[in-house]
Amino acid sequence: MTYGASMRGKIGLVTGATSGIGYETALGLARAGARVGVVGRNAGRTKAAADGIRAAVREAQVDVFVADLSVQAQVRRLADDVRALYPRLDVLVNNAGAIFDTRQVTQDGIERTWALDHLAYVLLTHDLLDLLKASAPSRIVNVASMAHMRGRIAFDDIGHARHYSPLAVYSQAKLGNVLFTAALARRLEGTGVTANSLHPGVIASGFAGGTRGWFGFGWSLIRPFLAKPADGAVTSLHLATAPELAGVSGRYFSKSQAVPTSAIGSDYEAQERVWALSARQLGLSA
Repeated sequence: MTYGASMRGKIGLVTGATSGIGYETALGLARAGARVGVVGRNAGRTKAAADGIRAAVREAQVDVFVADLSVQAQVRRLADDVRALYPRLDVLVNNAGAIFDTRQVTQDGIERTWALDHLAYVLLTHDLLDLLKASAPSRIVNVASMAHMRGRIAFDDIGHARHYSPLAVYSQAKLGNVLFTAALARRLEGTGVTANSLHPGVIASGFAGGTRGWFGFGWSLIRPFLAKPADGAVTSLHLATAPELAGVSGRYFSKSQAVPTSAIGSDYEAQERVWALSARQLGLSA
């Protein structure tokens, strides 16, 4: 899909931009004329992604940010670096995520899937919110997943210490994205900043690249038959750039169309409980 010059003079930040959907999203924003910040965990891969965008888009302005978004201190440092470099921020695309076949705990004491796939969205958005508000009209795009439909928030065991399942914790995190987005949109009413979440499609990305065992084996079998990452970036780019979505907020999209979430995803009480839980885990005021 081709995007016009509507982003010329604007700045976008994309997390998880070294490959897959994130890379294609950053590339699409650059093609639309935006200055783009690419965020990755590995310095070499992030620089290579930036170089790839520059090679594909003549005169593209691409900035490299390196951070492990599962670590809260690194998310905060990333936000500091972004605020120091950018005078404005028009689009924040929270895209970074992964699935892990074994339970891991971050140095903050939080289960890694929840930390990376959900809490990083919350913290980075929180720390960049003043910049986004000052740049309004601006947009927050949260890459969730249709997996949220089978998700449940285990409020009594959010880290799944008692029973760990890769798909259960991933679905929980993606449901967390949807709930957080709705709660955030309410709080942003009247600011000129919108927040929407999306399902990118089932894409042949690298999000399960670190898994082994039955899940990693199964993913390797089906991956060749999945849609390409460029297809997965279409809805993210639509939410980031489409003029007709100015002012649209708090919605969930699939194939560039607003669609219903799960019953839990649209539940006000669940949205507020996840908001409060996330704030508590991050040491933020609710």
